[in-house]
Amino acid sequence: MIDPSTIFKIKNNHDFETKALEIFNYQFENNRVYRSFCDLLYRHPGDVKRLEDIPFLPIQFFKSHDVLSSKSKVSHTFTSSGTTGANPSKHLITDINIYENSFNLGFKKFYGDISDYVILGLLPSYLERKGSSLIYMVNSLITQSGHPESGFYLNNLEQLKNTLQNLDTSGKKVLLIGVSFALLDLVENYRFQLNNTIVMETGGMKGYRKELIREELHNTLKQGFGVSVIHSEYGMTELLSQAYSQGNGIFHTPNWMRIITRDTEDALALQEPEKTGGINIIDLANVNSCSFIATQDLGKVYGDGTFEIIGRFDNSDIRGCNLMVL
Repeated sequence: MIDPSTIFKIKNNHDFETKALEIFNYQFENNRVYRSFCDLLYRHPGDVKRLEDIPFLPIQFFKSHDVLSSKSKVSHTFTSSGTTGANPSKHLITDINIYENSFNLGFKKFYGDISDYVILGLLPSYLERKGSSLIYMVNSLITQSGHPESGFYLNNLEQLKNTLQNLDTSGKKVLLIGVSFALLDLVENYRFQLNNTIVMETGGMKGYRKELIREELHNTLKQGFGVSVIHSEYGMTELLSQAYSQGNGIFHTPNWMRIITRDTEDALALQEPEKTGGINIIDLANVNSCSFIATQDLGKVYGDGTFEIIGRFDNSDIRGCNLMVL
């Protein structure tokens, strides 16, 4: 067993690599799906001496398999929104405390105490279905904020507009976290000049609007809200940790999370920083599922560990990897 509390005590690169290798060995022995994947690659603990040797499980396995490294009872199941007719991803959770520790400590690292903020959630597409890990996180932040004005908004944009303007004028610190299409709906109906509010987009049009490049989206939102920067949250159903951008689309990770890119034509070849490639994520909070995931996002990692998301692969399968038949 891995003590989850040790994951959140990582201080430096040596701590991270040591813990990542420990978790790889644990998941190799206890995760049937990941073990089968590693077997197909002929990659076993004796072959894995460095971080770069660890295989990354294609994220599609969360759609087709139960990705579990724990024999404990599943207490929560987080699911992706998916597209009509497609299988949603599912993340089976056996210890919800790990997720709560991850998002609470991650938020505090980048934004300070939750109680300093009024939290307003504009997440209609997520609120209208069950199993959203984002709703679980934001609901917890709302509760912990302790402010009576904190809460979710669905389609009541006028009420949100009035609340947001009153709070901002009063000088209270506000965090407005919303899905991109809903934030665009808000600024198309109302104009703001906010001075005490952080506007944070969680990405995605979810089929409601045409996808926009980040610069276009952020410029529209900056003008509409009257703010100088738009913040972003990068997370997904298959992760228990989040990265945050406090402007310009450059994301920072907490100490227990790391991003590496892979060659777009060879899914097993990792790249040096500064090159655009497929995003691989190490999320050590995923100790009870799989901590090593090859996503469908395209991005670039910089020398200091920060990264940006540039887009997604054109097709639904990760090119160069035909190891899905387990």
